[in-house]
Amino acid sequence: MNALTIKDPADLLSFIGHTLGFWPNESLVCITLDMGKVGATLRIDLPRQPGTELPYARTVSSYLTSDTSATSIVFALYTSAHCGPGQPKPHAATIAALTGVLAENGITIRDGIFVGDDAYSPYDSEPGHDISLPLSTTEYSRVNAEFIYRGSTIEPTNRIVLPAPAQEADHATAIEDCMNSIRAHSLHQAAENASQLWTGMLDGKDFPTDEDCATLIANFQFPHIRDRLMADIPGINEPPQHILFAQTQTAPKWSRIEWAQQLLIHTYTRTSPQHAAPILTTIGYINWWEGRGSKAHQYMQLALDTDPGYRFARLTDQMLGAGIIAGWNINKNTAYRTRLDMP
Repeated sequence: MNALTIKDPADLLSFIGHTLGFWPNESLVCITLDMGKVGATLRIDLPRQPGTELPYARTVSSYLTSDTSATSIVFALYTSAHCGPGQPKPHAATIAALTGVLAENGITIRDGIFVGDDAYSPYDSEPGHDISLPLSTTEYSRVNAEFIYRGSTIEPTNRIVLPAPAQEADHATAIEDCMNSIRAHSLHQAAENASQLWTGMLDGKDFPTDEDCATLIANFQFPHIRDRLMADIPGINEPPQHILFAQTQTAPKWSRIEWAQQLLIHTYTRTSPQHAAPILTTIGYINWWEGRGSKAHQYMQLALDTDPGYRFARLTDQMLGAGIIAGWNINKNTAYRTRLDMP
C-alpha cells in the first residue's frame, strides 16, 4: 500500500475514522509521530469525573510512550459538550495535564482538533473566535476518498453487530458428533488434523463448507487445539506462546489475520449458541492483536453472554482491563496500521 499524506484537519479526521473503523464519541484520540511519520493510534474514553485529569493523563501517556520512537503527537477530542462564548474548550484541564505529563517524557503536542457533533475547529483557538468547519467537509478530503477507494468504511458507532448464529438443533448435533470424533484421536493427532484443516482455510480464498465449519467449531472447543489454531493465524514460525501474546520478532501477516477474522465470523453464523464462545473470543483476540481494545472487550462480553463460565474469555477480558497492549503494536515495524505521512 502506498503511503498517503495528511495535509489538513479534514484528512486527519478521515484517517482517524477509517483507522478505528468508526466515528468516536466522547473520546480522546492521540496519534504518535516520528519525523513526520504516523505511528500508533490510541482512542480512550474521556474522563467522566472532575479531579481525575492527572491520573488520566498518566494513563494516556503510558500508552503513548509504548511507541519508543514517538517525538510528538496530534490529538482529536470528540465531545457533545458545547464551548460557550468566551469560554475555554471542554476538557481543557485534561489536555493541560496531558501536555505536562508528555513533556516529562520528551513528547510534545504538535496540534489538536476539537470535534463537536456537527463541526470541528483547532483546539487551541482563542475563546470566542468561531473558526469551525462543518464535519461534512471531511467527506471530501483526499484521505477519505482514498480509503473509500480501497474499500474502507466508517461506521457511525463502535457497537458490534453480528449476524445471528444458527438456531437449528441439527447444527449443535453435528458439532457434538465432530467433537466425539476428535476425542477418538490422540491429543497430538487431533491438533495436527485441526491445524491442517485450518491452515488450508487460511491459505484459500473461499469460505468453507458447512461441514468444514462444523469441524472447525468443534476443534475450537478444545483448549489445546484452540491455542494451536490461534497460533497458526499470523503465519509466523516462532514459539506459539510468543505468537499468542504478540511478542514475536517477525511481523505478522496482517492480511492473513484479517482473512482469519472473516472466516471466523462466517463460521460463527454456522454455530450454535452453546458452542459460540470460543469463536467469539478468538475474534476478540484478533481485535486485540490489531490494537482495537474496545472492540475486543465487546467480543469478550458477547462470548461470556453465551457462556458465563468460559474462562479464556474472562481472562482475556481481564488482560484488556489491565491495559495490556499487544506487543506487535508497540513496534512500528510490526504494528497493525495504515501507512500515512504528515508534512
